[in-house]
Amino acid sequence: MAVISNKSLGKPVTRRAVLGFGVLGILGIAFGSAISDKLSGLFSKLSPNNPLSNILPGANGFEIYTVSGFPTESTSAYKLSVGGLVNNPVTLSYDDLLKLKATHMTKDFQCVTGWRVPNVKWTGVRLKDILDIAGVKNSARAVLFRSFDGVYTESLTINQAMRADVIVAYSMLGTSLTEEHGGPVRLYVAPMYGYKSIKWLSAIELSSTVVPGYWENLGYAVNAWIGRSNGRSDPPVD
Repeated sequence: MAVISNKSLGKPVTRRAVLGFGVLGILGIAFGSAISDKLSGLFSKLSPNNPLSNILPGANGFEIYTVSGFPTESTSAYKLSVGGLVNNPVTLSYDDLLKLKATHMTKDFQCVTGWRVPNVKWTGVRLKDILDIAGVKNSARAVLFRSFDGVYTESLTINQAMRADVIVAYSMLGTSLTEEHGGPVRLYVAPMYGYKSIKWLSAIELSSTVVPGYWENLGYAVNAWIGRSNGRSDPPVD
């Protein structure tokens, strides 16, 4: 069987799987987002060793990526811990996040592999507001993020984390985040490629140095600014 390398997954995808993606994509185009959503939900139940579970033609132009399967957490059980170099370590529930000041933005989602979804509606809490609650110590220089999948990690510098367009998101496309899109809560870093926007966010840790995330350890850029040719108009802040 022919094998097609897929760098974004870090593992090979068989030709049969690629053909499957094409069939699912045609169905999505023909019948719209409803069938795409159902297909994404169906394939999210596959074993993480199945290539179809790692990249799916989801609705609204998104491709669905995972390196560890699709973990599930209810909104009632969800907890977000904030610790490390902070004055007041805190754990926030899903309801706690909803009670904080909401930030709404409509911005593109750009994947480093080339695809892009324009004008995505996001709602969440500015990461800066959450860090202010915990009280960042003067010695903190970076922020480490952990996923409740137990595998994925990401990081930002303090200056990057304090941007107004970096949010802890709980709504996307006008509805609550699905598990395929990283729900119930994920990070969204608007001016950077999608791998920085960690799914299934469970922990935020302040540290003295930047700790490279999952994909950075496999060779991706730590500072993943989207180029101006891809529509970014606001300058990066490091």
